Amino acid sequence: MFTLFKSKHALKDLIPDNHIDIHSHLLPGIDDGAKTFEDSLQLTKTLQSFGISQFITTPHIIQQLWENTHEQILSNKETTLRKLQKNNISAPFKAAAEYMMDDQFVRLFKSGELLTLKDNYVLVEMSYINPPIQLYSILFDLRIAGYIPVLAHPERYLFYHNNFNEYHKLKKAGCLFQLNLLAIVGYYGANITKIAEQLLQKGMYDFVGTDVHNDKHLAAFHQKIKLKDPTPLKEAIANNQFFKFD
Repeated sequence: MFTLFKSKHALKDLIPDNHIDIHSHLLPGIDDGAKTFEDSLQLTKTLQSFGISQFITTPHIIQQLWENTHEQILSNKETTLRKLQKNNISAPFKAAAEYMMDDQFVRLFKSGELLTLKDNYVLVEMSYINPPIQLYSILFDLRIAGYIPVLAHPERYLFYHNNFNEYHKLKKAGCLFQLNLLAIVGYYGANITKIAEQLLQKGMYDFVGTDVHNDKHLAAFHQKIKLKDPTPLKEAIANNQFFKFD
């Protein structure tokens, strides 16, 4: 699968056949991702053309912004799945959530079950402005509750860029790291690409995700990667097979 890995340049060419995407915003009208089912259909078809065969879509749950309930997410997923099947999309499709680590998140995991990527693996994020004041307390309590946090796009948290030790602290606190693939084509800026490459070279990424919201994100998959050495991507991409489901 990766025989020609180094010779491939476009991001879409790095995605192997039968890849499992664990981070996207494909459910319609529920957050800042797909607006309509037609959007969901187009996004899904295009991602399939890149080699993705299974989808774990992850709508936001953010206090006072995207206050989606588990019931709303699962109901939306079932409706979307039926419509996809009517449009000859039979790829396995499930829903988890991308949880903002805020007060509401703490209440959720202390009072009930979370929508997980698989088993006890839960996708989490933090504000791009600053980390939660009680970040390590939240992570500790989350682990005590039996969950394994998968931190979405650590390369995008600018407040850590000048203090790389914070990434090591997060790993020691039990966080797994998920790379946003668009980071390696410079979609979020050159500095974020630089941090992503450093994290890759240090072997700190555990998984990858598309984090696709819209057509602009899809278009960026045709851009060339900006990594000097794409080899460390191989393991992180392959690790997504862990999330394979029926």
